[in-house]
Amino acid sequence: MATIIIVGYLAGFALIGFYIDRRQKGSGDWATGGGTMGVIMLAAGVAGTRIGGAGTYGVAGDVMNNGVGVLWYGVNSFTALLLVGLFFAVPYRRLALSSVGQVFEKRFGSKRCQALTSLCVQAEYFIVNIIEPFIIGTIISGVTGLPFVYGVYIGGLVILVFTVMGGLRGTAITNVIHCGVIIGGLALVAWVVMQDMGGWSATVMRVNDALAVAGKDEMSWWSYAGIGWASIIALFFSATLHTPAASVYANFSSAAKSESTLLPAFFIAGLLAATMPFLAGLVGLEALAKYGAESGLKGYITITQLATDAGPIIGGIALAAVLAALISSGAPILLGSATMFVNDWVPGSSNFTPATKVRAYKITTVLYGLTATTIAWLVEDSLGSVLKLLLLGFALVVPPAIAITFLFYVKRTSERAAFWGMAVGFFGGLLHWGLNTLFDKTYASSGGFAQAWYELTLYLGEWKDPTFSATLLPIIVILLFILFAPEKTDTQASRRFYRQLAGNASS
Repeated sequence: MATIIIVGYLAGFALIGFYIDRRQKGSGDWATGGGTMGVIMLAAGVAGTRIGGAGTYGVAGDVMNNGVGVLWYGVNSFTALLLVGLFFAVPYRRLALSSVGQVFEKRFGSKRCQALTSLCVQAEYFIVNIIEPFIIGTIISGVTGLPFVYGVYIGGLVILVFTVMGGLRGTAITNVIHCGVIIGGLALVAWVVMQDMGGWSATVMRVNDALAVAGKDEMSWWSYAGIGWASIIALFFSATLHTPAASVYANFSSAAKSESTLLPAFFIAGLLAATMPFLAGLVGLEALAKYGAESGLKGYITITQLATDAGPIIGGIALAAVLAALISSGAPILLGSATMFVNDWVPGSSNFTPATKVRAYKITTVLYGLTATTIAWLVEDSLGSVLKLLLLGFALVVPPAIAITFLFYVKRTSERAAFWGMAVGFFGGLLHWGLNTLFDKTYASSGGFAQAWYELTLYLGEWKDPTFSATLLPIIVILLFILFAPEKTDTQASRRFYRQLAGNASS
């Protein structure tokens, strides 16, 4: 029964994509929904982008391994979308963006800032495009017994086909259903499993027993500060501050039928996006109570087992809920990847006809999706924590988010300041992560730079997170350019840009 529900869910949404494709009229419809979305459709579409594998399986697996402090991800999901709704969604709509890097082209005529923004954002999006089919493959393999390679390609192809056919409007329409299925499915399995274990008190006792067997600190595991304040701050920086530069929110902002729908839509989306990780965390807690302290991918497989053990129908609904989360995130992120690639990196794309551009979007989507799915298959045994991997991707998007913030709200921000701030933040954060990864405890007594770096990370503890470099470096560099290498920014083009941001483009 669980297999039937899962197959039916995947097939149903592929068919919806085919139906919607027949109603598409051009690149505007495909990339920005034709500017016709109301509050509910927009809220569901935006919320779906924040859920995905990291917000469900990722949170559940990391709660099992690290404790309830991981649930800060839910808080950050709300603050992230509220931040975009308050300060960025209206400007994005007024600029009529289909990729976020176009901000710099419209302000400075700068292709290098546009291309660099796209590089930063697509580093995150490529990770997401790998994670979603990876977890769908894990679910299908765990439930049906099919080899992982079949499951991952089924998942990747469903996301790919739906994105190509449905476009942004399709993802928003179906995300209305997805969000209801996710909340209802996860809540149902959490309630049924908890009743089977004897209620909340009995579940807590079983969690504590599992922690004792694993030798984990009970007080730390149950504390919201148990993951450490440095980790909490880094989580806020990466999961919240990067969001204005996540290009798909520029797409959704341009898709709104009016400016007045944007703030309530992003507020509701934030509430929905925050609900999913808390439910997923509860499921992870129950999996720990029932099966013991698993880690890594075993934890994700155990969560699949928890759902199916709840009963074939309930388990099928719960797994359909996770699949809904994966499709709701994977489809718009893949769409955002394709639109950024075409608009930011393909020469002459600004002169494409609508028909040519939508064809380029779809071809790019197919190639991008197949590449990411193949990588998801190849890293079956080495992916590790999907939440930590995604947070690294988030951190690499913080530099363009900071540059866009300066551009919108500090008129003295020059093109050089924006470019070098992003470049230093992105490559500095990537280098920081690379050094942390390369020079681990095996270099504790090797001497030279490797040992010095390892000892530094040991001293810093959780403060060694590369998110801090990716956040602080662009702020410092942009401020230095503004203060000590100012350029003339009060030009006719500048005044026209800021009038457009203020809603006075015709004045």
